[in-house]
Amino acid sequence: MKAIVLCAGKGTRLRPLAYSTPKHLIPLGNREILSYVLLQIAEAGIRDVGIVISPDNGAQIRGAIGNGENLDLEVRYITQEVPGGLAHAVKVSRDFLGDSEFLMFLGDNLIEGGVAPLLAEFAVRKPDGLVLLKAVEDPRRFGVAELDDQGRVVRLVEKPSEPKSNLALVGAYLFTPEVHDAIDRIGPSWRGELEITDAIQNLLDMGKMVISYELKGWWLDTGTKDDILDANRVLLSSGSAVQGNTVVSGLASCEMGVSGDATLSGCEIVDPVSVAQGCLLENCRIGPYVSLGAGVTIDGATITNSILMEGTHIVGPLVVEDSIIGSRSLIRGEGSNVVLRLFLDNDSSVVLR
Repeated sequence: MKAIVLCAGKGTRLRPLAYSTPKHLIPLGNREILSYVLLQIAEAGIRDVGIVISPDNGAQIRGAIGNGENLDLEVRYITQEVPGGLAHAVKVSRDFLGDSEFLMFLGDNLIEGGVAPLLAEFAVRKPDGLVLLKAVEDPRRFGVAELDDQGRVVRLVEKPSEPKSNLALVGAYLFTPEVHDAIDRIGPSWRGELEITDAIQNLLDMGKMVISYELKGWWLDTGTKDDILDANRVLLSSGSAVQGNTVVSGLASCEMGVSGDATLSGCEIVDPVSVAQGCLLENCRIGPYVSLGAGVTIDGATITNSILMEGTHIVGPLVVEDSIIGSRSLIRGEGSNVVLRLFLDNDSSVVLR
C-alpha cells in the first residue's frame, strides 16, 4: 500500500496568507496541517508517500517536510504542473504508484481517528474503491454519495441541488490500480478538470465495487480562515491532544501548554493554549484557543481564539481575537482596548494611533 497526499492547491480562499505560506503549512497547535496528515498515514502503517506539489509551493513544502525520515516515512515529491483536478493528480502520480493499491488523502483535511480504520475495512472487503463519507447539514456544497443497504456506493453526484443523501465525500479515498483505467476513460468536467467523482462513477458503471466508510468523529477541512480557527480550537481542546509528539487516537498531538523556555511576566494564561519556544509575554492575557509560534512577543495585549505565527510582535492595550497573523508581523496600538480581528500575510505591519 502506498499513499499520495495532494498539496498542489493554491489556497485562494486563504489569501493573503497563502501568497507566502502554502495552506498545508499553516500551523495548528504549532504543527503544520500537512504534518498531521503525514503522521496519520504513518500511524496506519504506510511508509511510501508521494506528495503532489505545484511549481509555486513545492520548494516550501520540500523544505518543511524533507525526505520524511523524521516521520518514519519515505517521501517522494510529484509535481502537478497545472491544477487539473484530483483525478489528474492521480494521473501524474502513476509512475510512483505503479500497480500498488493506494490511499489518496487531501493535504489540508484532518479526520478524527485517522485512516487506519479505512485500511482495515479495505483489506477485509477487498473492493475496487473506498470513499470516506461524513453526514453533513448541507450536502449541496459537496460531492454526495448514494448507498445501497450494504453500504456500497451506487451513485455519486457533485454538488446536487436536490441531494438524495446527506453523506458528503471527505478527503480520503482508497483504490486498487483499476482506478487508473477509469481515469483514462473520463474527460474534463465543465471546470476543465479531471474529477475523481467522475472516475469513481466510471468504476461503478463498469460494475466494479466501491464501498463507503462513514466517519462518525470530526472532519476538519481547513480551506478558509474560519475553518483554520475551528481546527485550531478542536485540536487544542481535543482529548487526544497532549504535551509532546505522541500519536493518540489516530491524530498527532498538539504541542499543548507553555514551552519551558518561554518568558512570562504578569500574564494570565487561559487554557487551552500552545505557546512555542522563545516567546516573551508581558502584562498580557493569552487564551483560550491560542497558538503562539516560536519567538512571539506580546506586551500589554489580550489574545483569544487566534493563531500568531513565529516572530510576531504585538504591543499595546489591544484585544486581538478571531485572527490569523503571519510570521514576523508587527501590530502596535496606542489606543485603549481596541478590538482587532485580523488576517495578515507574513511581514505585515499594523500601527494604530
